[in-house]
Amino acid sequence: MFCRTQWRRLLQALNRWHSVAFSKRYLLYTNLSISTSLSMVGDTIEQSYERYVGEIDGWNRTRTLRMGTGGFTVGFVCHHWYQYLDHRYPNRTIGIVMRKILLDQIICSPFYIAVFFITMAVLERQSWEEFQAEVMEKAIVLYVADWTVWPAAQFINFFLIKPRYRVIYDNSLSLCYDVYTSKVKYRKKPALEKTGA
Repeated sequence: MFCRTQWRRLLQALNRWHSVAFSKRYLLYTNLSISTSLSMVGDTIEQSYERYVGEIDGWNRTRTLRMGTGGFTVGFVCHHWYQYLDHRYPNRTIGIVMRKILLDQIICSPFYIAVFFITMAVLERQSWEEFQAEVMEKAIVLYVADWTVWPAAQFINFFLIKPRYRVIYDNSLSLCYDVYTSKVKYRKKPALEKTGA
């Protein structure tokens, strides 16, 4: 009897939290929290792997916080982008869903990636030349990977998922993509072999 009562109270508390967190008033804060948290989790997973294979010695907390900040800025863009798409194209027909997917991939995906690299450049105090070199080297890799994952995922998102759950769906799926983003962002260039000159 005691366990059943506790279980019922827990479900009621979760229901109240859900009602508040996904309400219009708090949805932005919920989406930002989810985006930030999952970006940090993705980086932590990638750093754990890098430690396991001996690429790094220990966990870099600053790197994880930077990735979380990148998730925050991209989450802000994502929240408003989905609201715009749902306002502009409210129906769920196949044609509308395909249009949303194309707009998402052609317009917003490059913008997300740009926002991410700009955020990281500011946090890392990169020079303009360093920023340009990193974008040229890494942004296209992320954009190509984006095309392999997101069109199918966004079909489900735009066709089946309620608008207020779009960002949490997106971020839940993007945890693996966040791991990959961390890997691409922080991969080291192979050391050039010294010539015997």
